[in-house]
Amino acid sequence: MSASEADLRPVEVPRPTRSNTPAVRTMARLRSERDTLRGLTEAGDPTGVERQHALGKRTARERLASLLDEGSFVELGLFRRRRDEGPATEGRRPRTDGVVTGAGTIDGRRVFVYAQDFTILGGSLGAEHAEKIHRVMDLALDNGAPLIGLNDSGGARIQEGVASLDGYGGIFRRHVAASGIIPQISVILGPCAGGAAYSPALADVTFMVRGTARMFLTGPDVIAAVSGERVGPEELGGADVHGARTGVATVVHDDEEECLEDVRHLVSLLPDNNLASPPGEPRGGDPQDDGRRPRLVEIVPAEPNRPYDMRDVVAEIVDDGDFFEIHEGWARNVLCALARVDGAVVGVVGNQPMVLAGVLDSDAAQKAARFVRFCDAFNIPLLTLVDVPGFLPGTDQEHAGVIRHGAKLLYAYCEATVPRVQVIVRKAYGGAYIVMDSRSIGTDLSLAWPGNEIAVMGAEGAVNVVHRRELRSAADPDALRRELVTDYRERLMHPYRAPEEGFVDDVIDPADTRVAVIKGLAMLRDKRREQPRRKHGNVPL
Repeated sequence: MSASEADLRPVEVPRPTRSNTPAVRTMARLRSERDTLRGLTEAGDPTGVERQHALGKRTARERLASLLDEGSFVELGLFRRRRDEGPATEGRRPRTDGVVTGAGTIDGRRVFVYAQDFTILGGSLGAEHAEKIHRVMDLALDNGAPLIGLNDSGGARIQEGVASLDGYGGIFRRHVAASGIIPQISVILGPCAGGAAYSPALADVTFMVRGTARMFLTGPDVIAAVSGERVGPEELGGADVHGARTGVATVVHDDEEECLEDVRHLVSLLPDNNLASPPGEPRGGDPQDDGRRPRLVEIVPAEPNRPYDMRDVVAEIVDDGDFFEIHEGWARNVLCALARVDGAVVGVVGNQPMVLAGVLDSDAAQKAARFVRFCDAFNIPLLTLVDVPGFLPGTDQEHAGVIRHGAKLLYAYCEATVPRVQVIVRKAYGGAYIVMDSRSIGTDLSLAWPGNEIAVMGAEGAVNVVHRRELRSAADPDALRRELVTDYRERLMHPYRAPEEGFVDDVIDPADTRVAVIKGLAMLRDKRREQPRRKHGNVPL
């Protein structure tokens, strides 16, 4: 072969393998950078994490890990951060912008969540932070799934001015748009101050943790500067204040672990949205259990003025004696709870004779009204246990607007279209009888125990009003009063007087209460009633 021919022969150049092409090398480098950045972002600032733990609080990601099923969390906006505005933001643009958002599952059911991260800019809300929350709220509504917010924030980010306030406005507007469509749960695990406090106030259920959760519009420093009053943050807006005095907190817990576990429990009792039914559970249990509960006769005294704990009655009626109490510490003269009866979720409202003899007052009426509307919005049947001597009398109550607040409860029951069962356990007097889901305001099934007393007022009070002149002129007023009281009871408060006139459907053996409630709810299972078309009613807020 000549030299010229050798020069013309093709030279075999080694072809690059798929593992070392420029594109593959570039992608590997970018993937490594991404993984490093993701790892650093998810790990958080060690100093901030340490400080959070020192305060007795978990990080946002630790909280989500406790709340959601393992491995179910899908994060949104991991790399998002504040816009670069030059020197004003230099070194202050951490990724996530102080809030972790996304979706996951609780016992296999999807929920959307956001968790504010106090280790980043104090969890303060700026424009990007707010937009991340807006997006997850929109997704929750679009997908018809519950929304859970874990709040731990210093409030509006002052450096971003009105943009922070606009961000809060967008959150509040979405809360209202989603109200009654998807369950909204707020969990306060740290500070929640200023405008931020309106977010949990607009939620359906608000949890707080003692010692770390604080919620107020104006903090202690502002109050001291304006009024000179000195008050600590716990005394001003701690969990016990909102759980027992203001009614803003629905559920109060001692620690985060217990709190987040209870959030999971609550979700198990709620439907995904207003078009779904609450999740049912198949009933197993003891095959020898015939549903009778003889202990109910022992729990409730025959004497109408002797107290007992209505929670003991509820425990005998619901499955496994288990119920989720709402506002346990506030307005304790009325009990509100979610429970299961024969596997189906029900909302229970009951007077509580252990507190103020079970009378209704302004706070109790508000508490029960809100709960009734919540149950009605999410297709949860209502069971009302009645033992009420009336509304609390007194100048304070009248001036506090007990008429207006009582009308809220009346409105809530009248508007409710879910199945409704009323059980008159002992006494039901006056206007309080009417508003506790009586037949006259639309209950579907009214049951009563044999010792029921339904009247305008108690016998003694009625006699003192109706026969005051005879008593004043009687030779022996006490003897006459006893005679008149006996006559009043026999004629107007006889246990079968209301059933005879159609105000009660059946008088049942107390031991058969659970069975009767199960049968009643089964009868009403397919109830459908549409309200007349209107923009909205004018509830007496």
